[in-house]
Parts: sequence; C-alpha cells; structure tokens
Amino acid sequence: MKHPQVDSHTASANLAEVAATLARVIPALHEHEFPQIFTQALMDLTGAEDGTLLWFRSDHLPQVAYNEPRTDGAESTLDAYLQGAFLLDPFYRAAGIDGLRGIFALGDLAPEGFRDSEYFSTWYPLTGFNDECGVLLSLPDGFLHCALTTMATDRFFTAEQLKTIADAFPAIEALAQSHWANAPQFNPIQPQIRQQLNGALATFGSSLLTRREREVVEHVLLGNSTRRIAEKLGVSAETIKLHRKHAYSKLDISSQGELFHLFMDCIFSIPQDYNQDPLIAYQQSR
Repeated sequence: MKHPQVDSHTASANLAEVAATLARVIPALHEHEFPQIFTQALMDLTGAEDGTLLWFRSDHLPQVAYNEPRTDGAESTLDAYLQGAFLLDPFYRAAGIDGLRGIFALGDLAPEGFRDSEYFSTWYPLTGFNDECGVLLSLPDGFLHCALTTMATDRFFTAEQLKTIADAFPAIEALAQSHWANAPQFNPIQPQIRQQLNGALATFGSSLLTRREREVVEHVLLGNSTRRIAEKLGVSAETIKLHRKHAYSKLDISSQGELFHLFMDCIFSIPQDYNQDPLIAYQQSR
C-alpha cells in the first residue's frame, strides 16, 4: 500500500497517539479483556466505528475473538459468515490463501467489480457498513483478522489513518502473538474444515459444467467483473458472457444473485469430509 508523505509535526502527533494507545493495551496482555481492549485500540487509531476480531486457527472454521456490540439494530451476518461465506471475503482470501499480512483497505484487495457483486450487495447493506479495512496478523497457529468499519455514508478510511496502523504494525502484531501464544491448539485429528470448504469453492458446479464454465462461475462468485475475468482467462468479454450464460442455464438459475444463494445453500449442506462437487450433496439433501 502506498502512503502519502506526512510532515514531521503530523508524524510526531501520530507517534504520540500510537504510544498512548499501546500503553492502554499492554497491561491487558494475557487478561480476559485483552481482545476487547486490543480491538478498541485499533478502532481508535483508525477512527473506525465498528470492530470485529476474527480468529482463523489452523485449518478450522473462524471464531469470533471479539465483536463490538451493535446498537443500531442492523442485522448480524456473522453466523453465515463463520459457516462458509468467509470463503468469498477478500480479506480472508488475502490472508488465508495468499498469506498477506498488514493493514489493507477493502479497495486494496477486492477485485474489480466487487462492489457490484452479490456478496457485496448481500453483505454490506445488511451490516450497515460503509467502508472497511482489515488488519491481518500472523499467529503461531493461524492468523487474526481485525475487521474495522465505518458506518456513515460519508465516512471512509484515510491514507493517513491506515499509515498510522502500518507504521505501528510490528508492535501490534507482537502484542497479538504474545497474548495468543499459549492458546489451546485444535485437536489434530479433527477434520480440516477450511480446506474442505476451499475445495468446495474450487469444485462447485464441476459435475455439470465444463472446466471453463466452472472457472468463470468461481470468478463471478469472488466478485470479478466480466472484463477482469476475460483478462485473467485470456479470452474476450463476449466469450466470458457466453460461458456464464451456459453455466447459468445448466445450474437452472438466471442471475448472479441466484448463483450466490445456490452456492451458499450448497456450502451449508455438504457433510463432513465431503470432497466432491457440493452441488451433488445439495441435490441429494433436497
């Protein structure tokens, strides 16, 4: 992420703010209230109005380490997110698939067309979020994703706010690693659920679709625009539209919205240790 230059007075003020904030966090290390104080500190440093700390341990489903209580009556989407919708989240894919760490704005990670995707239009209006950034931190057994959001329609994270966290990132990550260093590990004989769900996304529709149609469907689910999919696959936009039309016909759907909900229904219906096209399990369960 590129950041603008800041003058020495601003840099000094930012350093003082970071030091004062971390001074509130350090005494809570290894205490029950640490996740809340840690999340609130990151909210204060970025001006975020909402914060959720998600813990991706080993290869298992994410857990909520801390969730800022909602007071505006907005509908919670966390349950569906934790059970499988996280697969389409740009922040999860950056940290869990690509191994990125640091602070990122949504625009840094989301593919072209993401704000027009069904995932975005289903998720973000329900939550009431306007802008989002994520702090992605390494842990010995996985990673943390601190999702920070603004709620007001005219509130966006500034480059200066993101730079404040970026500059303090080594200290922030060290605090998280120290607190969670002795956390209980998952039983290694438990099923590798995240690996199974990632496989479900990669095989979704493979029992009905051609390889190219399946690739197009996956890119659509991840929020890529037609132009971007065409670039990725090295074909024309018209060819992508044709593949998408054929795929929708075979899946008996007619829109991106129906595709998204069909995928989510399939994810929620697959049994433990299932490694085939999730459409098959979904159809068998109906």
